[in-house]
Amino acid sequence: VQLQASGGGLVQTGASLRLACAGSGRTFSSFAIGWFRQAPGKEREFVAAISRNPSGRTEYTDSVKGRFTISRDNVRNTAYLQMNSLKPEDTAIYYCAARAGVVFGVVGTDRAFYNYWGQGTLVTVSS
Repeated sequence: VQLQASGGGLVQTGASLRLACAGSGRTFSSFAIGWFRQAPGKEREFVAAISRNPSGRTEYTDSVKGRFTISRDNVRNTAYLQMNSLKPEDTAIYYCAARAGVVFGVVGTDRAFYNYWGQGTLVTVSS
């Protein structure tokens, strides 16, 4: 599957952004999806994940709980990351990732879980 992330930009503290991850090439609904981010000089870290079905299991890193929401639309072959109350420490390149061949309800919080990656979209939050 090919993944295309979009929706990044430059915003002020407290603003919102919605990132999109469009998938193509294989049945999008068969993939678990994750969002990761990488700030300058730091390791790529887990942000959020969702299982194959839109109403299924989700996971978030503690720093974004209550502010970010991951969702997916398997008809549109797209996953989303709604980011509210953005903070300067959210500044990073955001990547979406996909894992094929998982059963319903499984999510991954580790980079090694995923075997497909998008190109990343830059989110910059100014103070």
